[in-house]
Amino acid sequence: MQKFFKAFVYAGNGILHGIIAERNVKFHVLAAIITFGAGWITGLSRVEWFVVLILIGGMLALELMNSAVERVVDLVTQERHPLAKQAKDLASGAVLIFAVVSAVIGLMIFLPKWL
Repeated sequence: MQKFFKAFVYAGNGILHGIIAERNVKFHVLAAIITFGAGWITGLSRVEWFVVLILIGGMLALELMNSAVERVVDLVTQERHPLAKQAKDLASGAVLIFAVVSAVIGLMIFLPKWL
C-alpha cells in the first residue's frame, strides 16, 4: 500500500517540476487559469465544463509527456541525430495538434455566449 501512495508523490513531483522548469507548461497553466476565470464569468453549463476540463487536463498531460520525451532523448544521446530530432518533433507536433483543436473547441464554446 505504501508503494501505491508513493506513486502519487512521484507524480506530484513530476507535475511540480514541469510547472517550475518548463516554459510551455507554465504557459498552459496560465491559459488554464484564464480559461477557468472566463468559464466562471461566462457561466458554462455542466457539459461545457466537462469538455473544458478534459481539454485542459489533456493539454497539461500531453505537455508533460512532451517534456518527458525530450528528457529521454537528451539522456540517450547528446549528439545531433535525425531520429532524436524526429522523436522531439513528433512529440511537439502532438502538443500543437491538441492545442489547436482545444482552441477551436474553446472558441466554439465561448464565442456564441459572448456574441
